[in-house]
Amino acid sequence: MINIKEKKIGIIGAARSGLAAAKLCKRMGGIPFVSDGGNADKLTESIAELKKENIDFEIGGHSEKVFESDLIVVSPGVPSDADVIVKARKRGLKVIGEVEFASLFNESFIIAITGTNGKTTTTSLISHLLKFAGKEVVTAGNIGVAFSDVVDSIGAEGFTALELSSFQLDFIDTFRPDIALLLNITPDHMNRYDNNFQKYIESKFRIVENQTKDDVFVFNAGDEVILKNLPALKSQQFGFSISEKLVNGAYAEKGKIFFSENGRAEEICDAEKISIKGEHNLMNALAATVAAKKLNIPNEAIEGAFATFENVEHRLEFVREIDGIKFINDSKATNTVSVYYALRSFDKPIRLILGGRDKGNDYGDIETEVLKRVKKIYTVGESADKIFNFFSGKVQTEVYDSFEKTIKGAFNDADKGDVVLLSPACASFDLFPNYEERGKEFKRIVNDL
Repeated sequence: MINIKEKKIGIIGAARSGLAAAKLCKRMGGIPFVSDGGNADKLTESIAELKKENIDFEIGGHSEKVFESDLIVVSPGVPSDADVIVKARKRGLKVIGEVEFASLFNESFIIAITGTNGKTTTTSLISHLLKFAGKEVVTAGNIGVAFSDVVDSIGAEGFTALELSSFQLDFIDTFRPDIALLLNITPDHMNRYDNNFQKYIESKFRIVENQTKDDVFVFNAGDEVILKNLPALKSQQFGFSISEKLVNGAYAEKGKIFFSENGRAEEICDAEKISIKGEHNLMNALAATVAAKKLNIPNEAIEGAFATFENVEHRLEFVREIDGIKFINDSKATNTVSVYYALRSFDKPIRLILGGRDKGNDYGDIETEVLKRVKKIYTVGESADKIFNFFSGKVQTEVYDSFEKTIKGAFNDADKGDVVLLSPACASFDLFPNYEERGKEFKRIVNDL
């Protein structure tokens, strides 16, 4: 805990995380000033909330006032090389992220989860598991609510399941999770990291940089990128694997889940007990198993939680069936690896909706699965031409000029038994403020068909 009473805190970004940081600052006795260089028309809700809270702010640019601060807090959407950040650092101001800021007031046990794919599902699964075991837990970060919204609502006996993106990890300083999970690393957000994969890798590994010997690091023991870049660590290391037995960690063998510590293995439950199916979800469950066992959660509680867990919204979410045509909302799939696993989750012909703001995708990553499983691609948004140029001539591909026309086009083409799958492989920012809004619009259109 730190004392910020009467301290001036400059907050860069007025969207969800920045707004949460400003309100936390005010609750803790600080003097927040929010500065956002964006368009006021896109921040109407935030502006209304800031006025309601009587928090001083500016929109449309960054004035000198933001630099008259004792500390600068940055929203994750702001790049580390943004002019306002560069100027703040040149003036000797300390710059931290919203997650770091919230952690300064944290008393709870933190389980932090990152990775290119599976973060939301694994975070939600761990949260559900802890609740099933009777623990007090909040879920925050890159999922649901910002850490700043809830950090002062849970005490030392509680748990925080914290999903973290690379953007949030870019601005940590002393943040130290008690248990850190790194699920996988594949190229993503290359537009943010100057097409330098190593920068992205280093960002992900920041989740463990402050851990001590009392902390636990859980990692994918089958991920070559993680293994190749694994730094020297002080924390206790536990892996998870679907292909090999581990001395320390969780693994699957002959349809069962095992946990081993120092070579002493115990059976946890049958893998078929996991309510969410697919190889990728088995890996998510194994990662959650390690966290649960290190928290001494009973095996029956782990099994019960796995059996009763419901998949998160916008992740392979069944929406509706019309005349034998199933509609699946996988708006959360914002990179090609997520789409790869989504395609492998169905044994019926797929009509695939791709598109949005490309983050440096290599569509070769999904080419084999597309050719094997997809009847036709329907593409929309900024990346539509890139997607068309890659797949045209390999699989039937059509470009649309609106999201609604894309969905209706897939529906009009579909035959009984087909799956219409929104798994866009791209960020939503060209058409929607976030993947949640994209998924909600998909569901609205489907339910209106």
